[in-house]
Amino acid sequence: MTSLQERAAKMARADQPVTDAAEPTDWAPAPAPESLPDIDVEVPEGGPAQVPVHVAWANVMGQVRAVTKEDRVTEGPAKFQYRGVDRALNVFGPVCRAHGVLVLPHRVEASYRDTKTSTGKPTRECTVLVTYRIYGPMGDHLETQAAGESLDTGDKGSAKAQAVALRTLLFHAGLVPTQDPDPDSHNIERGEAPIRPAGSYVEEITNPRTSRPRLLQIHHELKATGQLGALVTNEVGDDEPIGPMVVRIGKERSAGGAL
Repeated sequence: MTSLQERAAKMARADQPVTDAAEPTDWAPAPAPESLPDIDVEVPEGGPAQVPVHVAWANVMGQVRAVTKEDRVTEGPAKFQYRGVDRALNVFGPVCRAHGVLVLPHRVEASYRDTKTSTGKPTRECTVLVTYRIYGPMGDHLETQAAGESLDTGDKGSAKAQAVALRTLLFHAGLVPTQDPDPDSHNIERGEAPIRPAGSYVEEITNPRTSRPRLLQIHHELKATGQLGALVTNEVGDDEPIGPMVVRIGKERSAGGAL
């Protein structure tokens, strides 16, 4: 059997592919990813105009008028078009630089939950609430928030959720339309969603790794389904209404803060 180097040399000399009986011969190179269009934004001579941040951001909004859904999901049962974070950065990056605008994450609050796919494969859900500061050329800033959620089988859940939050911030704070049909032009009859029983929250509530933002979310879910008074077995084996239980544990973890 020849070595890899010998086979490569033979292929180069013969100017034809060398195949192995155990290897498929119909492989084709993966298609090159679609490149994003270059956004050419002229930077004012002498640098960005020294204006307050709300004026600078309005100037950014004035140049980013619309971003269509050009990214596509073509695998799996659900096929759809969307606007990815790379497309958002490709459009906003040059315009923000031209106007001296910085968009920086200031604080990230993350919560995690172990889940499974429909086929039973373990996954992890990550939900983040990111506080951003948008700085203008004069150093003043606006503060705003955006949420992101991801489901991942590896260790990329946090990065994916934060990418979704950044995309959401740019498109929502920038009021960027998609040029799609108005959602109100389609009417969908919503069916009744199954209510998650109160007892299924107990393990997550008592888990010390459950963050305070997630406890707030659980309290909201229980209130929305009318289950705050449902009796469950707490962490010491006593019966306790789940609503006060969430509040109590939330206060203990936040050193006196209230839900």
